[in-house]
Amino acid sequence: MATVLICRRFPRLSRATAFATTAKREAESGSGKSKQKKEENPEMVTTRTESAATIQLLNPLDYRVLYNPSAYAKSGAASQQRGAGSSGQALGDAFTGPGPARAQHVFGAASSQALPPARNPPSKPKPGALLKKTISACFSAVQSKEEAEKEKAEMHNSKEDPRIFQKGRPEYRSLSYDRLEPVETLPVEEGDAILRSVALGDDSRSPGAIRDSFHKLSRLPVEQHAALVAEPGFNALCQATARNVGSFGTSELVEVLKACVRLALPPTHPLLNACENEFCRRVWDMNLDQLLLVADCWRCLERSTPSYLSILFSYANMHWKDLTLPQFVQLVYIIGEGRRSPADLTRKMEGMILKYLDSFTLEEVGAVCLGLFKSLSGISDHVMRKIADRVSLQMEDMSTYALVNVLKILRYTRIDHLPLLKELGKVIPSLIPTTNIQGIMHITLTCSSLHYFDEGIMAAVAASLPSKVTYCRSKDAAKFLWSFGCLDYEPPNEEEFYSSLIEQMRRKLHEFRKFPEHLLTGLLGLAFVKRYPEELIDYALTDEFIQTTRGSKYELKKDLFTLGKSVEIERPGYQGSRLPPQLCQEITEMVLNFAEREIYVRPEIVEAATLLESMLGGPEYVKNHMILPHMRSSDLEVHLAVDGRPVPFNCKEPFADKRLKDIGVSLTDDLMTQLIKGSFNSQSALEVENKARTPGQERGEGARTPRAGDGGALVTKSSLQAEPQSGHDPEPPRSLAVGGQPRLVRLAIQVSNRNHYCYCSKRLLGLHRLKRRQLRQLGYVVVELPFWEWFPLLKRTRVEKLSYLHYKVFDPALLGRAG
Repeated sequence: MATVLICRRFPRLSRATAFATTAKREAESGSGKSKQKKEENPEMVTTRTESAATIQLLNPLDYRVLYNPSAYAKSGAASQQRGAGSSGQALGDAFTGPGPARAQHVFGAASSQALPPARNPPSKPKPGALLKKTISACFSAVQSKEEAEKEKAEMHNSKEDPRIFQKGRPEYRSLSYDRLEPVETLPVEEGDAILRSVALGDDSRSPGAIRDSFHKLSRLPVEQHAALVAEPGFNALCQATARNVGSFGTSELVEVLKACVRLALPPTHPLLNACENEFCRRVWDMNLDQLLLVADCWRCLERSTPSYLSILFSYANMHWKDLTLPQFVQLVYIIGEGRRSPADLTRKMEGMILKYLDSFTLEEVGAVCLGLFKSLSGISDHVMRKIADRVSLQMEDMSTYALVNVLKILRYTRIDHLPLLKELGKVIPSLIPTTNIQGIMHITLTCSSLHYFDEGIMAAVAASLPSKVTYCRSKDAAKFLWSFGCLDYEPPNEEEFYSSLIEQMRRKLHEFRKFPEHLLTGLLGLAFVKRYPEELIDYALTDEFIQTTRGSKYELKKDLFTLGKSVEIERPGYQGSRLPPQLCQEITEMVLNFAEREIYVRPEIVEAATLLESMLGGPEYVKNHMILPHMRSSDLEVHLAVDGRPVPFNCKEPFADKRLKDIGVSLTDDLMTQLIKGSFNSQSALEVENKARTPGQERGEGARTPRAGDGGALVTKSSLQAEPQSGHDPEPPRSLAVGGQPRLVRLAIQVSNRNHYCYCSKRLLGLHRLKRRQLRQLGYVVVELPFWEWFPLLKRTRVEKLSYLHYKVFDPALLGRAG
């Protein structure tokens, strides 16, 4: 009884472990005593059942083993102690009853196989020996599962080594720190002796001895390094080394730095400060191999050294013509890892790339591209195309990592290299299942950034992603959603694909406080394909999250605006958070000001607006503006009555008192021929119209404006009656609704350009499909002037452009959509 009372004072897991230990000791004393104990003390039985339930809470049925060896050790010990609850049955109690039965599911098939046979065993093993054997089998099964999970995690979630290119040439050994370089291990006893001598002050006056001691300690077994760094004697040695760095030769100082790398000193360690200052002082007395090696050591230590790099780049700029191929590639790698691009080296780098391009290994091509991408170095289209030319010819021989690095800089420079993209569609789909999740993300993002749609690539990504989605960072999940939404592609497994990514976004919700841009990126990608996860949207539109976006390095107001207004239009029943009205007004003004400067004045839009005004009767019939400011693109709005007449609406003063008057038209033989045949004769519609106009009729333009069903720009009652196929029904007139208000067809004319579509296709991008969907939902009829039709017409005559616009605006089918 006392044992039970003591156990109840510990937390649940500790209580179960302590009780199991007590039970094990009782089991060793004999089965009869154990049974008697259970009968006399029912509370003990209850406690054992509760203990099993406690373990089950820590190991639910769907528990997935993660790489945490210490956790397994604790679990194994607890299971072992709990398993001997009753002598004579050994593991019997552990696998009977609700609690133990659930525990059996936790261990899986390996536990069942470890049970002793039920048929008359020749000799009954001792409980302790059987317990150890069973636990050993269970632990082996856990280790196997652990190793499988670790291997899977490394394949899908590991970052590739950006230094892989250094294995391709032996010259890199003198330019970089080789982590695989064999080093003779120092015995632990000898290390203790060195630390004792340092503590006694034996090495305080000898720089050579200090250097040698430091170098030797760096050769201790890796598992001793963490303890070594915390030793007071080692700290004293570091201080002595820092005081004497000026006494070391350059090669000796390099060896000290390499020893720091082996010991994995923290980036801010005082000894590293002293080393950096000394190397900066000696740069001009060192050769380029030494300079690059030191820079590589700084990268291994993850230490930022902007001063050293600045001097290194100046040195390289002066000795540019002397750079060998390995030195150049290593320098570009260092530039990329330093995230800075020296302006004076950019043009010289392009020349060196062209010089060595055919001699680079494919891994070196990838390393150069990654260095350019990370440093945001500007690179000319010519050089990028030369790189793409080589890659497109040898893509099958490249590693996925090198290929992804090429795609990064291709995406950054926005080069449309069709041979490379086509080859990508042939090579990449089969590689997707074995590519880690970040590589897949960059492949997908490259396609969306270049507006290049390849169904084979996208389908392969969609099929592979759900099983790997738990390895996605918030950034990865968001960019997958954006890429698929941008290309407006819903894969065959769309429900599984989108639900898995949305669930991962929920799991990563805590990360969006630090990276709010990722949440908005993902939600906009979902909005493109008309998916609105209300829980995530509700969070994204809260005042707290909006305030978080203000601290981002990106301008996120416009994205918030697009998301918030899209929810209002496409999810009218949404009851969650919404953008504050004052914020919407602020962003609207910002967007409209930008449009006045940059969008409305584009030549293709100005030309269309001007010609529409001329054709319809004046500026009051056309409005060049943003119907949906949150979509950030312009529309030419036109209103038509159901009888085909344009309706004026774009004015500062109301048209309440303005009446359009019918104007007589002189019938000529040419005009009658035009009306009867429905086609142009020797004169254009505009020429006929101009001849029929009298000086006093100039302001009556609206009475003779075109209507749907016309063959030209003139309409008379007889022409309407002669064309029943236009959908008009003259009697009774449909221009008035029940309330006496005119029923209108509101046209939203889109002057598109190639950036609205996927590359080399007529597949509309997700953002513009979203816009047109919302326009239709608000009652507009979308009329497009596609760039492949309108842009060539800009070079043609005015009459041809007017004829084209007339055909687009006065489509008879439009009047059937009046509402």
